[in-house]
Amino acid sequence: MGPKLGYASKNNGWLHMTKLRIPRDQMMMKYTKVDRNGDFSIEGDTRVLYSVMMNIRTQLIFGAAGSLSKALTIAIRYSCVRRQFKNTSGSK
Repeated sequence: MGPKLGYASKNNGWLHMTKLRIPRDQMMMKYTKVDRNGDFSIEGDTRVLYSVMMNIRTQLIFGAAGSLSKALTIAIRYSCVRRQFKNTSGSK
């Protein structure tokens, strides 16, 4: 699905398969379950699962703020010392 800005370590994608059977004992079902009839259910407290997701999003925002403050500091310092025009004082 392509890289994510500021969160390149997360890899999302999708997979579409038809007529494929995965044994239930080989499925990763820590927080969700699929029973023998194919019914899907969420195990555990959904508030905890949601809080983990919100924590990661908060970390992304603070990380972006830190990078932005560094870039802004560099830009301001450079703009203070750079010369835009040739110095014309004293010569004609």
